[in-house]
Amino acid sequence: MTDGSTAQERPTRDRQAASEEKRRLILDAAVRVFARSGYHTSRVSDIAEEAGIAHGLLYHYFSSKEEVLATVFRENWGELLGRLAHVESSNEPADEQLRGMAKILLRSWRNDPDLVRVMVREVARSSHLNDQIEEIGAAFSTIQRVVERGQAEGVFRPDLDPRLASWIFYGGLEEILTGWVLGQLPDGDEEVARAERTIIDVVCGGLTVRGGSGS
Repeated sequence: MTDGSTAQERPTRDRQAASEEKRRLILDAAVRVFARSGYHTSRVSDIAEEAGIAHGLLYHYFSSKEEVLATVFRENWGELLGRLAHVESSNEPADEQLRGMAKILLRSWRNDPDLVRVMVREVARSSHLNDQIEEIGAAFSTIQRVVERGQAEGVFRPDLDPRLASWIFYGGLEEILTGWVLGQLPDGDEEVARAERTIIDVVCGGLTVRGGSGS
């Protein structure tokens, strides 16, 4: 009985795995197409061609180009939130946690520049994703909690608004990524490392209690 059930379940699992693989193939192809040609000038047929699938098959997985872009954002932003949450849950001091978060965001450019191009150039400036505001806000909330904890522990100045500090911190990181995407900032390995040091020195330097007295 058990062996028969297992045998019946295996083809189902195989189909599910194949379906997920095809879905991932489409999303990866969409990132390349959007990064290369821009979201607004890209067509669903361009994505299908890049993925090496029939045009009609794409609609089996996604109803529109807009849904493809929304899915790219949702899944990759969710992964980012998970990585930020992992840093937040560590036992590192608050300033080291901010350093770790900066590294995650800035090193994403070296790890997957096409994805960063799409997230910065298409998603961040897209009118189609207003319903994702809560997910975007979750990143700011994570950073804000780290700042608040640093204030409670005497690492960061208590007189600063933690919400504003979180926006300044993330805003600085996003502008550096935008500079790389637009080709306005050098983006070699040393430049990425320098950006990490600079954002931490500027932001955490401004947050940190001066002389241990908080003033």
